[in-house]
Amino acid sequence: MKPFVCRAILLSMAVSSTSGFSTTTKSSLSGSIPSSSILRAANPIEQGELDTRSFQLSQDEINPLLTFGEPPKEKFVNAHGAWCFLVSLVTGPIWLLAMAIVGKKGDNDVNKAEYDNTGKIWSKAWLTATNSYPTISGNVERLEAGNDAGACLFVANHASWLDIPVLCTVLDPVFKFIAKGELAKVPCIGQQLTGGNHILIDREDRRSQLKTFKEGIKWLKKGVPLMAFPEGQRSQDGHLMDFKGGLFLMAAKTNVPIVPITLSHTHAIMPSNALFPFQAGAGKLHVHVHDPIDAKGKTEDELSAAVREAFIKTLPLEQQPLETLVLEERVEEAEVEVEKKPAEEKVAA
Repeated sequence: MKPFVCRAILLSMAVSSTSGFSTTTKSSLSGSIPSSSILRAANPIEQGELDTRSFQLSQDEINPLLTFGEPPKEKFVNAHGAWCFLVSLVTGPIWLLAMAIVGKKGDNDVNKAEYDNTGKIWSKAWLTATNSYPTISGNVERLEAGNDAGACLFVANHASWLDIPVLCTVLDPVFKFIAKGELAKVPCIGQQLTGGNHILIDREDRRSQLKTFKEGIKWLKKGVPLMAFPEGQRSQDGHLMDFKGGLFLMAAKTNVPIVPITLSHTHAIMPSNALFPFQAGAGKLHVHVHDPIDAKGKTEDELSAAVREAFIKTLPLEQQPLETLVLEERVEEAEVEVEKKPAEEKVAA
């Protein structure tokens, strides 16, 4: 079946899943799914300001309908989460069907581009149907370059399950995820990762790590970008964590540029205790694309520090690494003490 037929199938699933949704959303879906180019938006970071907005909900605001599991690992579903579940229930089987159809092309699907495109279309449809399409800023042209983007290492902070569909929505080039092996068992996502020849890693297995490194180098030498999370796992509280070793060595070995991507407020929309998103992400979810970092002549540690600095400059206050927040508090306390001292000396005199 032709790629445009599969695209039509996936587009139709978004329309069918919006029963009871607003007329405005239905009409936009029946035309075309938004592209990143028409959702560019101003953001505090565009003006060089820290994003101090907070969209995290209290337990009362979440208002759970269902609770699964026992404390402290329980998962909640509220009214918006129930809607997201229904959207997933309708769209998931259609995505699986599309993957099955495109998967029959075998080697004719170069780099599994068409296979991976089913996941990108599903992500756009799902985020649109759940009113959570992200805005984007920065070096957007890098993500719109299609297959002409060339080999590079895309890296993003990781604080929510929502990060995956958000990235698949904004990344136009063919790319391969470096993801933890457990995701292979997740319905739909697992089929996408394994069928699309993405790289799955077991961080507890040294041989798996070595295999991941070799596979990553192979894709980069073929001119296919990689997408990875330097933290190696989702942040449970949303704050940027320390980076795992080995990832930036791929860029250092192949001299490909690194493109940091900051994801804002995904944790507030779907935190670690949410089975599905607690609230709509429209007007809250934001993606900032940084300028490429040249890896030539740089060590792994230097590249890691450069990426971390880029994230810290653009992450919202509530997602800043804890050590940065503690340091800022100490600086503020020191400044207050310095201001107090002349006044106290003047009184004493």
